[in-house]
Amino acid sequence: MFLVVTAKWNPEEARRPDLEEAPVFYPSEEEFEDTLKYISSIRAQAEIYGICRIVPPPSWKPPCPLKERDIWEKSKFATRVQRIDKLQNRNAMRKILQVNNNKKRKKRRCMKNGFDNETNSEEMKIPDEFGLHEADRFGFEPGSEFTLDAFQNYADDFKVQYFRQSNNASDSGGNGSVLQGHDWQPSVDNIEGEYWRIVERPTEEIEVLYGADLETGVFGSGFPKTAKQVSSASDVKYINSGWNLNNFPRLPGSVLSFESSDISGVLVPWLYIGMCFSSFCWHVEDHHLYSLNYMHWGAPKLWYGVPGSDALKLEAAMKKHLPSLFDEQPDLLQKLVTQLSPSILRSEGVPVYRCVQNAGEFVLTFPRAYHAGFNSGFNCAEAVNVAPVDWLPHGHNAIELYREQGRKTSISHDKLLLGSAREAVKANWEYNLMWKSTANNLRWKDACGKDGILSKALKARVETERVRREFLCKSSTALKMESTFDATSERECSVCLFDLHLSAAGCHHCSPDKFACLNHAKQLCSCSWGAKFFLFRYDINELNILVEALEGKLSAIYRWARLDLRLALSSYVSRENKQVPGVNDKLSHASQGLTVKEMISQVTVLSSKEQ
Repeated sequence: MFLVVTAKWNPEEARRPDLEEAPVFYPSEEEFEDTLKYISSIRAQAEIYGICRIVPPPSWKPPCPLKERDIWEKSKFATRVQRIDKLQNRNAMRKILQVNNNKKRKKRRCMKNGFDNETNSEEMKIPDEFGLHEADRFGFEPGSEFTLDAFQNYADDFKVQYFRQSNNASDSGGNGSVLQGHDWQPSVDNIEGEYWRIVERPTEEIEVLYGADLETGVFGSGFPKTAKQVSSASDVKYINSGWNLNNFPRLPGSVLSFESSDISGVLVPWLYIGMCFSSFCWHVEDHHLYSLNYMHWGAPKLWYGVPGSDALKLEAAMKKHLPSLFDEQPDLLQKLVTQLSPSILRSEGVPVYRCVQNAGEFVLTFPRAYHAGFNSGFNCAEAVNVAPVDWLPHGHNAIELYREQGRKTSISHDKLLLGSAREAVKANWEYNLMWKSTANNLRWKDACGKDGILSKALKARVETERVRREFLCKSSTALKMESTFDATSERECSVCLFDLHLSAAGCHHCSPDKFACLNHAKQLCSCSWGAKFFLFRYDINELNILVEALEGKLSAIYRWARLDLRLALSSYVSRENKQVPGVNDKLSHASQGLTVKEMISQVTVLSSKEQ
């Protein structure tokens, strides 16, 4: 593709922000073996930055199937056109449209595939006949399709032309050109200073392309998924590695394991193929999940992170400095099309940390941590989400926020919470009653107990549910929700889009497929209240048993395992007089060696005492 870059680097006006670096971690071979255990081990140190970099051991070098010739030269991907000079400094679309309706449009000068036109830098090219309803459509327009080979040539050509100094420039001695040598490359600091100059104080239009949010299920992943994609036996280990992003979301200990759908971008990784200045704007992950990004190859990617505890500060600062954009589009931060300089954020008391990711390195972002950044040249990265148990309180906050905003969810938080709780009770059953100390059982054990993060997350959710049910449901029919209620399709509130996995309100007189959450049962329809009915996956007494089981109450573990999980002591041992270990520390050591019948009897006695 023919490319002429008329804009030039302006180093004298560089706007590189003065920021503290995010922490960098160098796991040993042994530490690197257990992915989520390692992330848990660095959380206390790293989460206060919102973002961190993880450098794998030197021996970790996964093969990249995308570099195979057939893919590199033949497979095509779509790009998006990004106007870097408009990421921060742009008028509200309504204002632009109004200006265009009252004055003759001026020509514009742009760098676009070699065409050179004149313009007023404050105006977007919008047809006069478009109405004000187009105001919410500012975004990144579709660009051309490329192969990796062609995009590398395009990206490299842009970077060389943009950073090539004029022959008229002189050094401090005034004796000629400062043209760099043929192999000269701008430093990351050079590029960073120029990027923020363009964003903060643009003098001309800068347009770049970004291959963002590419589905690995379509284009392919940069990690091997089958034995055919590795060339040696020693590389087979990368197929099942926890750091392979195709495996990462559903690792043991991630509650995303309880989501059966392959949600693109959340449970199935996305690819990002960048060029110099291509950007990802300020945002948090869906449902405030963790994210992990790996760079397969190429020029460094610059990240900026804000701790999750300061998310509201960032939002307030952006609304303060870009009021017309937020007045017009209150959900602007969900669109990923707006930057605000880290220097401005820091002036408003928002802590911002820098992270420079190189090829072969990971960047981890924490729950509700805003992050943004850009690429310094041609590169390829891959990213996906994960949800360790410690994410659950953040996820609960996210769905309540989404309910207020009327924002659609992408995963069912309650499905993940209940799935985790049921699995944890099974682990408690095996650990406390059968003394089976497997790695999985011990993992869940750490999340349980009265102070366990899973126990507290479920208890808080059940209390919220109890209050809503008591307020609404006494005079209406309560029915048992079918286990398949949301098995094949999402069920969401018709008013606020809240997920309905745990409970729902319906109407006998209206459409059978229309439901509401408990908060909006009255707004579901105009039918009489007597026509309403409620669906509950579990009643409150059952949910309380589940909470008690997580907290360690032996009788509750026994009851839940028997009634919901269909487990029995006899399912683990022979019905004959086979000896089994004693039950929990609460049972006397004399109980060791009991028959199954005797053991069940002692559990029953203990249960009655606990009650």
